[in-house]
Amino acid sequence: MERITIFCMLFFCSSMALTAAPHKIVKYRQLFKTIERLETTVKNTDVELLHTPENPVEGCLFTAVTCFQKGILNLQPENSQVNSTFTQTIRVLKRFTISTPVKHCESSCESYQKKNPKEFLKSFAKLIKQVIR
Repeated sequence: MERITIFCMLFFCSSMALTAAPHKIVKYRQLFKTIERLETTVKNTDVELLHTPENPVEGCLFTAVTCFQKGILNLQPENSQVNSTFTQTIRVLKRFTISTPVKHCESSCESYQKKNPKEFLKSFAKLIKQVIR
């Protein structure tokens, strides 16, 4: 009886672990699509260049995402017709969090090279793809 109980507990725990991982992957894929949508509506000329993290160290993903979230606040819509879609997309990206072990990273947002908004968003999408893998 004791063995059956232990087996059931192990089976339940392993099934819960398997269902948690795909949920995060789906969340990251949705985020990736959101970034791609934003690329088409963002103003790319006569705008402020943004610090763009590229190839962050494994443990520094949280810091890189924080840098992207700060940069997103400086993006502007391409025109007034896309303003509501743009605002809604920005709101989704501001709330995004990444669950990775946080460690102290040597690099700050200001240490990254500045790029235009479209390149900034392409780098953000690349980071999300890295998280999915």
